[in-house]
Amino acid sequence: MSGECHDALETRDPAARETALMAALPGQVAHAKVATSAFAESLRDIDAASVTSRSALAALPVVRKHELLERQKAQRASDPFGGCSAIGWGARRGALRVYQSPGPIYEPEGRACDYWRVARAMHAAGFRAGDLVHNSFSHHLTPAGGMMESGAHALACTVFPGGVGNTELQVHAMADLRPNAYVGTPSFLKILLEKALDLGIRAASLQKALFSGEAFPASLQQWLGERGIDAYQCYATADIGRIAYETAAREGLVLDEGVIVEIVRPGTGDPVLDGEVGELVVTTLNPDYPLIRFGTGDLSALLPGRCPTGRTNRRIRGWMGRADQTTKVRGMFVHPGQVADIVRRHREVIKARLVMDGEVARDRMTLQVEVSERPEGLAERIAGSVREVTKLRSDVLLLPPGSLPNDGKLIEDARSYR
Repeated sequence: MSGECHDALETRDPAARETALMAALPGQVAHAKVATSAFAESLRDIDAASVTSRSALAALPVVRKHELLERQKAQRASDPFGGCSAIGWGARRGALRVYQSPGPIYEPEGRACDYWRVARAMHAAGFRAGDLVHNSFSHHLTPAGGMMESGAHALACTVFPGGVGNTELQVHAMADLRPNAYVGTPSFLKILLEKALDLGIRAASLQKALFSGEAFPASLQQWLGERGIDAYQCYATADIGRIAYETAAREGLVLDEGVIVEIVRPGTGDPVLDGEVGELVVTTLNPDYPLIRFGTGDLSALLPGRCPTGRTNRRIRGWMGRADQTTKVRGMFVHPGQVADIVRRHREVIKARLVMDGEVARDRMTLQVEVSERPEGLAERIAGSVREVTKLRSDVLLLPPGSLPNDGKLIEDARSYR
């Protein structure tokens, strides 16, 4: 069941999809400039009509979550969304709900059906009209519960809003209502099933589940499968909504049809080669909250080929860690953008990783660099760039191409904190 496609968009020719996305892009950029003060400012020198390709998109600035927070704090009295939303209330009405994520960062929810685009992921996980979905995501402050509920309603499912906590009450509700589907975190479903066992309550109605919000290891997938539950995962953020989803093939996560995804080198806006790990940057086609090149702060990589289920969109490997590897060394903050700046200064450098080891207060900093060639004095020149950029001294270790792991890390803190 979970291999069936939600609609024809999922199986369209990849070239047709790319043409459609690039055709929609300049209009979204123009809309963001007109409808939001933040993008009117950051893109003021950009001709929206010229942003018709991925290379043109890559020339635009990346907006990261800490910048959203800073904008919102600065404009709290006049615009809680920091000038990034095209909708709100009062004179700029249109928002159905407003959510608060940690920070606090406020996000608007528009009135479109399946606003967060979760129905496609649910359909891929086998959810169908008439299912009763036990929803254990929070329905307060953060949008996770509402995200899943709106997707379930778009598929004509019925929802039990269990929320978080109240484990024993939720177990009794499962026994009474016998839901056949679950949404929430994988760890909480395991807690619910183990609590049911402790209480001697039969809660065997669940057949399928869709998870988000945390890792879903293969061991837990097997554990649930042994109990008759076919479970999948999707990747979403409170700012963008759903970005990618798992299919019956279980080979990565298929990208959403309503977003343009780039993988960039952490700390920069520069796209990496296909297959290389980097930060997920997303441009949404949502007119209500038109985020252009939003840096999720999460690491992933594009997978080659197509999904065996017949879906033709690109796939990512899933969540692979955080891109913000900023750390403090000898009282100074060092961040990935500085490592990227050092790399740009030396044409011989292919890739770099700044490693801190030893004990705190007696730590050592080493810049490990893959180089294409080794002219005399290169290590010394690179060490000089490190001092200039970071204001810190560092050893430099020259390595042959391919020596550093493909994990997206530009900074590794291996110090002992005993």
